[in-house]
Amino acid sequence: MNKRLLDPALLPILTKVEAGERLTGEEGISLYASRDLNGLGYLANIIRERKNGNVATYVFNRYVNYSNVCILSCQFCAFSAKKRDDHAFEMAISDVAAKTKEAWENGATEIHMVGGLHPTLPASWYLDLLGAMREAAPGIHLKAFTAIEIRHLSDRIFKKPVQETLEILRDAGLNALTGGGAEIFNQEVRDTICRGKETGEEWLEVHRTWHKMGQQSTATMLYGHVETPEHRIDHLLKLRALQDETHGFTAFIPFAFVPETTELAHIRPACSTDELKNLAISRLILDNFDHITGYWISLGLPLASIALNYGVDDLHGTIQEEKIFHMAGAKTPQQQTIVAMEKAIREAGREPMQRDTFYRRIESTSPRASSVAKAASVV
Repeated sequence: MNKRLLDPALLPILTKVEAGERLTGEEGISLYASRDLNGLGYLANIIRERKNGNVATYVFNRYVNYSNVCILSCQFCAFSAKKRDDHAFEMAISDVAAKTKEAWENGATEIHMVGGLHPTLPASWYLDLLGAMREAAPGIHLKAFTAIEIRHLSDRIFKKPVQETLEILRDAGLNALTGGGAEIFNQEVRDTICRGKETGEEWLEVHRTWHKMGQQSTATMLYGHVETPEHRIDHLLKLRALQDETHGFTAFIPFAFVPETTELAHIRPACSTDELKNLAISRLILDNFDHITGYWISLGLPLASIALNYGVDDLHGTIQEEKIFHMAGAKTPQQQTIVAMEKAIREAGREPMQRDTFYRRIESTSPRASSVAKAASVV
């Protein structure tokens, strides 16, 4: 018996992990049944270290939500609004460009931008938006739009096929797609938490199309609501299959549902044990993903630091001005300094390193990294 494993059921998994063999869906479900949390972390860390050594990364980025006006009314969402609602907002293009310029001048390398499915903004507005952001910060990476937004833009706004819509957005300055909108792929779950939203297969098809254009994106999962372990494993297996096909995902970013101000407020939030277990199992199942990101906005930075010992090798970004989780009731900060990010990484026994949108490490001797260091105390 391996002294690091209290659950003997994990021994066959250890053998496969050490041999670099792929786990099955049935084995993934069995992992959720295990109560040996530290054993799961031990197994996940074998893969983490094999892929990333002792380095843990973060990105110097800024979040921008250009609007929360949305034609959908997802039960889990406290962010979206109808135009008449008091909390509805639409940013002017000039204001988005100003935030982009400010972030770039402070050393950020990425803008992460999503919004609602706005019913009336024309196609030209989105192209002008990307153009203004690119002009404001020519070298910054624009990671924007969920697959659900892309479907909306394709079907209702540009009225062109998904690939042609993506090509237009890419040529206007879009560098990467975000992973949002995946939720849980199972349709019965989607009918409960986001009735009327595009299907899981439609989400996958947008990313498949983007990847086949030679582009990259992240993948996500929203858990801790009405789904079962079987639903989670099904979700992971579908992502793994698409990654086998396209190799276009840079990382997987799971995050727990925040129910407080949503229509599903009666649901008990996921506990820390469940969050760490889900991260570890994600690392074990997604053997073809190089990176697992611990989303500190959901976890809180202290638990995100602990997650670096449960298969996680990245803590996302400095973020600044996060709205979606906080409008749902999250109590975590809305931003982090680089100093705080690197401290959390070192406390976990890892070596901190900045990365870019595509999870490429940025060496501290680079000119951009030097500007980042100067701005570390003000972001």
